[in-house]
Amino acid sequence: MAKKYYITTPIYYLNADPHIGHAYTTIAADVMARYKRACGEDVFFLTGTDEHGANIAKSAANAGLTPREWTDKMAVKFKTLWEALNIKYDGFIRTTDPRHERVVQEIFEILLKKGDIYKGTYSGKYCMSCEAYFDDGELLPGDCCPVHKRPVELLEEETYFFKLSAYGDRLLKFYEQNPDFLSPKSRGAEITSFVKAGLRDLSVTRTKVKWGVPVLSDPGHTIYVWFDALVNYISAIGLGEKLGLKEYADDKINFDEVWPADVHLIGKEIFRFHAVIWPAVLMAAGIALPAKCFAHGWWTIEGEKMSKSLGNFIDPRDITQKYGVDPLRYFLLKEVPFGGDGDFSIDSFKKRFNADLANDLGNLLSRTLNMAAKTGDIPADYKPQGAFADKVAQTEARYSANMDALTFDKALEAAWALISGMNKYIDESKPWILSKTEPEKARTILLELIYGLQKAAVWVQPFMPSVAAEMQNRLKPGPIGKYAPLFPRIEG
Repeated sequence: MAKKYYITTPIYYLNADPHIGHAYTTIAADVMARYKRACGEDVFFLTGTDEHGANIAKSAANAGLTPREWTDKMAVKFKTLWEALNIKYDGFIRTTDPRHERVVQEIFEILLKKGDIYKGTYSGKYCMSCEAYFDDGELLPGDCCPVHKRPVELLEEETYFFKLSAYGDRLLKFYEQNPDFLSPKSRGAEITSFVKAGLRDLSVTRTKVKWGVPVLSDPGHTIYVWFDALVNYISAIGLGEKLGLKEYADDKINFDEVWPADVHLIGKEIFRFHAVIWPAVLMAAGIALPAKCFAHGWWTIEGEKMSKSLGNFIDPRDITQKYGVDPLRYFLLKEVPFGGDGDFSIDSFKKRFNADLANDLGNLLSRTLNMAAKTGDIPADYKPQGAFADKVAQTEARYSANMDALTFDKALEAAWALISGMNKYIDESKPWILSKTEPEKARTILLELIYGLQKAAVWVQPFMPSVAAEMQNRLKPGPIGKYAPLFPRIEG
């Protein structure tokens, strides 16, 4: 039984409309899933929505809706956006799905029986937007949340705790034995330092939050939204049946074929939840841990952080309707190293579109096909020899190594080095002149260019699937047609 390659996005919190930050993570996961499928791997790509908690109830009330009406409406917005961005996921989990809620309850009861969850009282400083408590050392001046920069509230309530403090040494040992788990490495030190400083037990229920999954054995408590949300990665892939829950006996997904996850893709602001709390919960439940947790950076908009008050949330469809889906997908993963922070501006988007797509790739395709049209056809099964073949093989190796490492910008750099090199090759060899004096040599150059472009179409496919399909169509063996430019330049 071969294990599927399992990649996940975070599940997106439904208190506001989707924006370019959500699109970034989901496009990255889609790119990786497409790449792995192209490599012949069986892939399971999961995304979804996080639908419980006080913030959801508040957003729903402000809109004059019940929480369920609100989440039903908002979940559709995310699904519609993923369809518009050509995201091909295999599973979409909602935390209000009955099978998810039931698995969350079961995991909670398992840990309660083991003694890893116990009842007590909690008093602490709480950020309503994060739905999380913070220690004094984590807060900004004025007792402000480090994420939302707003004052936290002092709360006291009866709660159940998860014995996170018991898992510090095991977590540190796991990080040491699995150095790729905390990725990128530049962010790993912050997690290791946090765990070494000593972990405190985590409050995992609320009595004041009614919109949540009730504790089976104590329904006056609802399960903390973060405990609930993290379980999505296993509730979506057949854990119900594995736990013996009879209502899931017909589950079509075999948990053992999918879990453990190969990579959880997340934003850096939720790294600690995924790199500390989640593996500790899995350890307590006796479930294998994921191979990698990768925290990427944030996008600012024209130099400013995205915020409701500034009104600078970008709906990706505003870009795609004007310039196409594939150019946006390309831009987001080429513009900054995956893992770092980036700034989105229309100017930088237009520059990269014109330079990389119109001038480099589009121009190379047009020049090559215009020359090939004079020979009448594109032959099948041509394989170059010598220096050009070596260059293509080296590019392929660089591309694959970087894709496997999630360094998407470097994978694209490798492909574009060959694309730029082929444009230079045309300029220097002048095959249109050579064809008059050394027709065989000119023909060989042309065949090499066609082969290089066919390879480039494969490399860009995960990033720009529609563009790749169009390239492959134009480059397939047979007569050559007349084509519009692949990327008309953006003027102005």
